[in-house]
Amino acid sequence: MDMDKLLSFDWGLMAPEFLILGTATILAVLDLFLPKKINRQVLGLFGLAGIVAAIVSLVFLLDNETGSILLETFRLDSFGKAFKLLLLTGAGLVMLLAIDYKPNEGMEEYRGEFFYLFLTALLGAMMMSSSGDLITLFIGLELLSISSYILAGIRKKNTASNESAMKYVINGGISTAITLFGMSYVFGMTGSTNLRQIAAALLNVDDSQQVYILGLAFLMIFVGLSFKLASAPFHMWAPDVYEGAPTPVTAFLSVVSKTAGFVILIRIMFTVFTALPVDGEYSQTFLFANQDYIGFLAGATMIIGNVIALRQRSIKRLFAYSSIAHAGYILVAFSAMSFVMFEAIWFYLLAYLFMNVGAFAIIQLLTMKEGTEDISHFAGLYRRSPLLAVAMAIFLLSLAGIPGTAGFIGKIQIFIGALMVSPAHYVLVSIMIATTVVSYFYYFGIMTQIFFRPAAHHEKIAIQPGTAVAIIVSAAATILFGIMPQLAYGFLESNFKAFLDFLA
Repeated sequence: MDMDKLLSFDWGLMAPEFLILGTATILAVLDLFLPKKINRQVLGLFGLAGIVAAIVSLVFLLDNETGSILLETFRLDSFGKAFKLLLLTGAGLVMLLAIDYKPNEGMEEYRGEFFYLFLTALLGAMMMSSSGDLITLFIGLELLSISSYILAGIRKKNTASNESAMKYVINGGISTAITLFGMSYVFGMTGSTNLRQIAAALLNVDDSQQVYILGLAFLMIFVGLSFKLASAPFHMWAPDVYEGAPTPVTAFLSVVSKTAGFVILIRIMFTVFTALPVDGEYSQTFLFANQDYIGFLAGATMIIGNVIALRQRSIKRLFAYSSIAHAGYILVAFSAMSFVMFEAIWFYLLAYLFMNVGAFAIIQLLTMKEGTEDISHFAGLYRRSPLLAVAMAIFLLSLAGIPGTAGFIGKIQIFIGALMVSPAHYVLVSIMIATTVVSYFYYFGIMTQIFFRPAAHHEKIAIQPGTAVAIIVSAAATILFGIMPQLAYGFLESNFKAFLDFLA
């Protein structure tokens, strides 16, 4: 490709990615040459500025028509812009936690690396959101994954962190191999890695043996990506990784990485496997024919996540199983495949972003103060810090799906979507209701500790500025979108009307 061809591309479509890439590069150079005596916290502030600049550049791109560059390997469409907004917002809030994070041991000397690895992981997630090709999707996935492996084990002198990184690498490597194997089948059957060309080629598939091989590809890709989502039965890595990783990394994995996982799942499944006819006459597509299997995994994920969470004493392990359960809730929307599916998933991930980041901000404050992650150390929080206690209650109520919070609206939208299709998914909705009730026991168990248990001591909790901003923004958004969800849905409708334009 000559220089004239390269210059002819509209590189402005990649402005948010270039800003994140440039910021990460500058941080790497600064960390290398800055004297050791300079606090690396300033690098975090610079990284936060880069994320804010990327958000601003993305806002300016909202009115742009769908465009693509590099032979459609990068597509800026409504789908990509909508989910990229979630990724950047979540990353900005988590970066606030990372700036204030001061573990008792094991990370101070690697603080500079922490910030630019954080940005490279975010860059990988953003690339996945706008990928129109299996190769760029896989590169984005690996950029996110490899950066996350290092971040999980960045406390090199902490044995729990080392264990979490090892388990994450092993499970991540296996899932990557399975996903890539499935992609290779798709490439072998169609002769292309471009998603739209693959979809066009699959329209003409009418041989039962070819459908069988593509069915194996579907299975392997779905299983491989299920590891990334931490959905059952591929969830076993999540509790150990969440517990051993630094708290900002845990928040990043539960919010940004999970969002990216659903992005790549939707991109591949709805571009490739809705184009594959099951019976050669296109009366039913392959993806819709497998709704029951996806629904079974959604039900198992909800049950396993919520039931095992009941027995946890570590707050981070509890939230790991909570994250597994919430992946199951989102899979309910995915398996139902109603016409409001994309809006339901987007809003639920938006609500989950704020309520989970806010909860982890408070968890970070307490675990840094107490030096332990046992739930009992939430006892008496209301007497030690009433504002933190009220904020944590808001996040827990939203996670539980109590009316008046964003989490409730998100679950209601998934309920409606699962019931409006024909045939309606009554069993799946029943499981969702039952497991939501089960979740009340462990969420309200934390609230019992906060409001009704005596504190071991009455020392006040100091709140750093960045963490305070993250808590305030998260609490305000959780309440606002719970009371006035039309603000989010109106914004979604006015800016992202063509949610399915990546199929066009």
